[in-house]
Amino acid sequence: MKALLAQRLRSIGDRSPTPFRIVFADGTDYRNRPPEVEPAFTLRFNSAASQWRVLYQGHIGLLDAYFDGQVDIEGDVARMFALGLESGFSEPHPVVRLRNRWHEFTKNNATVERAKRNARFHYGLGTDFYKLWLDRELMMYTCAYWKEGTRTIEEAQVNKVDHVCRKILLARGETVVDIGCGFGGFMFYAARNYGARATGVNTTTEQVDWVREEIARRGMSDVLAVREADFREVDRQYDKVVSIGVLEHAGRDQIMEVVKAHADFLKPGGLGMLHFIGHVGQYETEFFIRQHVFPGGWIPSLTETLDAMDACGLEIIDIENLRRHYVLTLEAWAERFEAHWDRIHAIDPKRFDERFRRIWRTYLVGCAEMFRASNGITGLFQITFGKGRRTPQTYPMSRAFLYEKAQAEPLARAA
Repeated sequence: MKALLAQRLRSIGDRSPTPFRIVFADGTDYRNRPPEVEPAFTLRFNSAASQWRVLYQGHIGLLDAYFDGQVDIEGDVARMFALGLESGFSEPHPVVRLRNRWHEFTKNNATVERAKRNARFHYGLGTDFYKLWLDRELMMYTCAYWKEGTRTIEEAQVNKVDHVCRKILLARGETVVDIGCGFGGFMFYAARNYGARATGVNTTTEQVDWVREEIARRGMSDVLAVREADFREVDRQYDKVVSIGVLEHAGRDQIMEVVKAHADFLKPGGLGMLHFIGHVGQYETEFFIRQHVFPGGWIPSLTETLDAMDACGLEIIDIENLRRHYVLTLEAWAERFEAHWDRIHAIDPKRFDERFRRIWRTYLVGCAEMFRASNGITGLFQITFGKGRRTPQTYPMSRAFLYEKAQAEPLARAA
């Protein structure tokens, strides 16, 4: 058993420019470089069972053993994940493919009740948790926009929200719905800096309660509101629609249903923005993410999303891929997560334990490397769309307007 595992790891090591060390459960080790070369990381198996798990389920077996404390990773975790992606070690094992199918059968988002339960698994962890590592200004939990000269995640998230407002030509007095509004960052910014009247739709009770309290605290109840509802539950139409990081939570078989809701939320002649993680091509969604981070989630392909939008009568105006921006965003989150781990752990030591830390380290650092990988299949797309076809009079003919001097005043720090 150990010989089979060592053979596979040696085949990776022989091709890898990254020096690493593997310590097996019996104390023997393998290095792909001479002993005098410092390894970028050391992978330490603490039991024979953990070695079996890797042979039996590939990278998922390795990660599960790591979460359970049967494997330890010393050194540069990001380099290890990068190597796994570049070498093809992260390709799903046949057993994992079966587990992924079972997950889809038992955790899909076909019903509103299950979609809500899946969303709360992740987004219901509490504002105190997210406050410690998201940006302090808007608490945006989506890819930021790192235009030239951007120095902090706070600046990058303000850049992103303003970029979205510009793309949809948001104007004073217009109504805009933020589908899956998170902690309300877009809504607060749009109302304060563009004079819009914003409504959030969110299925996560914990976030809805916090946003409602924050709206009241800021004295903005006359221009802002939030509704606890599924993304598919359309109550009315708005001048503008934004959806920032929601489509990934629609579920494998609900993409058309959720895209149709975007169209139904929008008035004829209106504009919208769909911001989502998407595959370039048809692929299954990584099982680790679905099992441990976003149950029921599904990364759609760009092409199936465009097909659904076309079928729902939406005109595609512009598509921008912010993949490189997500690398920087995730790195900023991972750095803050690690820096504030003691405070996170103190919130609830039973919930935020070492297993949780290892899962979230893998999630944040691993996703950064996923977006960085030269053989990657994943992008972050912003699709600007309209309900009805544009004319030269109803939408600019070039992107120049996006990069003119900022129309909005700099966001003041929230009181």
